[in-house]
Amino acid sequence: MKKLKEYVIITIGSLIVALSIKLFLEPSKIAAGGVMGIAIILNEVFPMLSVGLLMTLLNSALFILAFSAIGGKFGAKTIYSSLGLSGMVWIMDHFFTFGTITNNVLLATLFGTLLSGIGMGIVFNQNASTGGTDIIAKILNKFFHIDIGKSLLIVDLVITFFAGATLGADLGMFSLLSVIIQGFIIDMVIEGFNRCKQIMIISRENEKISKYIIEKLNRGCTIFNGKGGYTGNDTFILYTVLSRNEFIKLRNYIKEVDDKAFISVSDAREVLGNGFNNIISED
Repeated sequence: MKKLKEYVIITIGSLIVALSIKLFLEPSKIAAGGVMGIAIILNEVFPMLSVGLLMTLLNSALFILAFSAIGGKFGAKTIYSSLGLSGMVWIMDHFFTFGTITNNVLLATLFGTLLSGIGMGIVFNQNASTGGTDIIAKILNKFFHIDIGKSLLIVDLVITFFAGATLGADLGMFSLLSVIIQGFIIDMVIEGFNRCKQIMIISRENEKISKYIIEKLNRGCTIFNGKGGYTGNDTFILYTVLSRNEFIKLRNYIKEVDDKAFISVSDAREVLGNGFNNIISED
């Protein structure tokens, strides 16, 4: 069931990206990096080939290249999401008719990038990828020892350069703007999924509070020995990490048992370990 849930989420994320392509990016010729961007550029040169077909051919070729050049150590989820996205766009090309939502290129860039960033963030959060350009990045990393992040940036910059050369300088700059904004949106989506509350509590009722965390919230906690800086008295500091909803429940409970407790709360952008995301990613 867990695997099924992951693939359902990947499918939803890929569908959102596919809709962003068909509704906004493709009609306005915004080549926002990745295989999607290459396909939009090639579609301008070879209009008889649909964007969906080009994405499918490119992704297939890149995976063949990966297996021969770098051993093809790509998980099933990445293959599923990459080819699944290409297939969705290809199906939309042939079986659905999308009207032009806006003729304003800036609006198409912003809304297309917002949608695609959300979809990609959902897919990336499941340890998958929506396109094969990360394969090119890994090849650059293997043979030229360039960091993966920098490699991806180089690939996207080259794509937007060709977009400018093929589609015109204005569309090239809109494509570059889309690539930049998309990175921020993807990060925000992933952080939104994984963000938790990191909590430290000093209370006379540590036993009751720790029992509530363990038994009612089904979470773990750690108790540190401490000493009051003003009083010099020995005390205990309780540390735990909870989701936002769990923290609200805990806060309300602490108000009931010790209204003089001291609580420090901060955001934890990512939490790995028992009860949260696995330290070792699963495919």
